[in-house]
Amino acid sequence: MEYSRYASFLPTRHRPDPPIEPTSTWWSWRGRSIHVARASAPDAAVRVMVIHGGGGYSGALWPIAAAVAREGVEVLAPDMPLYGDTVEPDPASVRYQDWLDMLADLVTAERADDRRPLVLLGASMGGLIAYETAARTGEVAHVVATCLLDPSDPEARWAAARIPVLGPVAPTLMKAVDPLCGRVRVPIRWLVDMNSMSLDPELTRVCATDPKGGGVRVPLGFLCSWLNFTHTEPETFRAAPVTLVHPAADRWTPPKVSIRFLNRIARPTSLVLLQNCGHYPIEEPGLSQLIDALRTVRDDVLSGSTGTAP
Repeated sequence: MEYSRYASFLPTRHRPDPPIEPTSTWWSWRGRSIHVARASAPDAAVRVMVIHGGGGYSGALWPIAAAVAREGVEVLAPDMPLYGDTVEPDPASVRYQDWLDMLADLVTAERADDRRPLVLLGASMGGLIAYETAARTGEVAHVVATCLLDPSDPEARWAAARIPVLGPVAPTLMKAVDPLCGRVRVPIRWLVDMNSMSLDPELTRVCATDPKGGGVRVPLGFLCSWLNFTHTEPETFRAAPVTLVHPAADRWTPPKVSIRFLNRIARPTSLVLLQNCGHYPIEEPGLSQLIDALRTVRDDVLSGSTGTAP
């Protein structure tokens, strides 16, 4: 299984023994077959949906998802179109809005079938996706994000870009390119700084070369649609409490960019800096701090608490 390669990088104490194997399920959406990895727990009172970003997929995040599942929650992790085992009939057509539409529909469908509280855990780019999905659906009990990378923030674009100097002009540049080259697909590592995925060079290599994750080719139109998408203004966001669990030693997306966005959110928010962790948080003590934060979120959701503003 793909996830076992990633699990080997986690400290032994965070690897369930025996392993929590993902169960593959499939959900039909707009002509696509969406792959959703699951760790079912019918007796759990809370569910957590793990959302990957550009360069990840359910297998890459499953070791963290499995560590979360040990905390008495049910876990599910969808693969976005282009990534993982999701079947996408027209990869060149995929745009950022498709991801948001798919997740909103998936959350709505899951909540229609199961009324247990649903927490969204977004990693990297998935953090703002989780935030936006909560805003769209009103069906989310809590948003947890390792990053809140807002493409309307020039400093955020500077951090994310493979060539930082292009960050400030990227939205305008991509708008000009999109009509002619929007369907052209290139490796995601050409566009973003995958070299800063982890503090561990070997984990970075695994992430960047995985044919289901960092090795995927994405259409230029997808990047254009992300750079020019207008997310819900944080000052008007009232969908759910938000907890930012940002890696403190992140060399890709600096914590200050996400914190600036967090501080604008209207709902109660919390901040946990994961000590010694890179963008993919596998190091201690930060990984234990991440699990502790998720345990707190679980307990707050069960108690009906709305969280604590910073």
